[in-house]
Amino acid sequence: MPDSDVRIGLVGYGFGGRYFHAPLIAGARGCTLAGVVTGSPARRAELAAEHPGVPAFDSVGDLVAAGVDAVTVSTPAATHTAVTDELLQRGLPVVCDKPFAMDAEAARSTVELAERLGVLLSVYQNRRWDSDFLTLRRLLDSAELGQVLRMESTFERWAPQPEPPAAGGGLLLDFGSHLVDQALLLFGPVHGVYAESHAVGAQLENDFVLLMQHSSGMRSHLSGAWRQGAPAPRLRVTGSEGSFVVAGPMDGQEEALLNGRTPATEGEDWGREPEAAWGKLCRGDEVRTIPSERGRWDLFYERFARAVRGAGAVPVDPWDAVATATVLDAARRSAAEGRSVDVPTPPR
Repeated sequence: MPDSDVRIGLVGYGFGGRYFHAPLIAGARGCTLAGVVTGSPARRAELAAEHPGVPAFDSVGDLVAAGVDAVTVSTPAATHTAVTDELLQRGLPVVCDKPFAMDAEAARSTVELAERLGVLLSVYQNRRWDSDFLTLRRLLDSAELGQVLRMESTFERWAPQPEPPAAGGGLLLDFGSHLVDQALLLFGPVHGVYAESHAVGAQLENDFVLLMQHSSGMRSHLSGAWRQGAPAPRLRVTGSEGSFVVAGPMDGQEEALLNGRTPATEGEDWGREPEAAWGKLCRGDEVRTIPSERGRWDLFYERFARAVRGAGAVPVDPWDAVATATVLDAARRSAAEGRSVDVPTPPR
């Protein structure tokens, strides 16, 4: 890689931009946070306090004119497609936060645009680097569970607000984008889904249950809840030789960032889970604690910077987001119609 850092601009300094992108860009090897687009005086004040010297801009055009090598999009979900497409047409590599698009058609259109233009595009699926998920991948690679039959995976929490923010596009798109992406990455494509959800507005679910039938024969049972008084275990993966259970809480990297801790401040301690949060390998009365892998959200932007410099692939293939959006489209249809729905194979 060249000696110069990749100058990454950020569009949006709300919850996602402020906590999940800015500190990780600023602290990533080979990256510089070059500027943030936000028109909010309050957000600009937060940016000045948290990242002194990083300029704020009124528009995408102003950010681009100032000189950046790539841009991250962390705006409300319904604007992701328009902002990402504009940046691609300007010739800039893009990271788009999840949900990548509001539906599969829009997702596919954006990925095809990037390919036609020859511009790098990736999706911020940071939960691929959660501690519990990395630990599960290690167990699956070692075949300690035997033949894996079912994965139950949940993002359930007790939120003080009764409804999730509309900016996320509803919980099925918000939490579901992570859960479906993880299941597809582990167990491959699905051919059928059944879903149930409760909506608090037009397509704004505050909880959901999603059952996926993988083409491999595996089944994934996924659920998300915004205001669940008794959250289910984060993970339970059942195999012929035992089950791997992670009771919770969720991976600690989110809480760390919300509390002002970053990979830059924590060093090698970043992403390490306390032993009380480690998962268990259960075989009846035999229970063994499984040391957790380090959570590594810090790797995403380092790898993206390498891709921008031509030294590697993007950290998340954008076609994976099309596959996820295809499943979520089918899930929303299933919930609306109260029946199982076939999932088409996404074209590529």
